[in-house]
Amino acid sequence: MIILPLFISGAEIVFILFILIMVFGADKIPEIARFFGKTMKSFRHATDEIKTEITKQKKDHNLDFDIKKEVEDQTRTLDDKTSKLKDEVEDAIGPIKRRF
Repeated sequence: MIILPLFISGAEIVFILFILIMVFGADKIPEIARFFGKTMKSFRHATDEIKTEITKQKKDHNLDFDIKKEVEDQTRTLDDKTSKLKDEVEDAIGPIKRRF
């Protein structure tokens, strides 16, 4: 049996609901569900605000660049410099290798 983290089966949900009814009573369950729903809504609203603020700041400061492209460009530049250095070293060592 494969157990995935944070995934709850139907039997576990029923057990949790049973415990909730036993602890809080049937009349408090709708209030708890309403509170949980409002909390999730406010959390979602807060994350949406953060996303829009980051997007706005990105546009205001002209930070529209692709990180992957920047890394590839820097890697290409580094490879070019490395190959040039390798060629220079081989040119300098070439006469020494021929002596031995």
